[in-house]
Amino acid sequence: MLLSVSAVEHLTGYRLRLTFNDGLAKDVDVSRHWDALFGPVFQPLRDPRFFAQVSLPPDCETIEWPNGADLAAEYLYEIGTPVVSIELAVALR
Repeated sequence: MLLSVSAVEHLTGYRLRLTFNDGLAKDVDVSRHWDALFGPVFQPLRDPRFFAQVSLPPDCETIEWPNGADLAAEYLYEIGTPVVSIELAVALR
């Protein structure tokens, strides 16, 4: 199965909550990875107002910004922290 992002939610600052097509949700703090995101296309993402314009275009496998910057779903999956639902956290106690 090809991994893809099925939903995106901007949380705060440079944090995103992403849902993937395998059903897993992960939080990604992109600011922790600025060193890997260099070049003119990624520079505007450092502006929090621009960063908040993240979207998941129809028929697309990953997120992107208005300037065409995007991040591979596999990369986002790798750097993300799994979101644990409150129900699961209680069940694991």
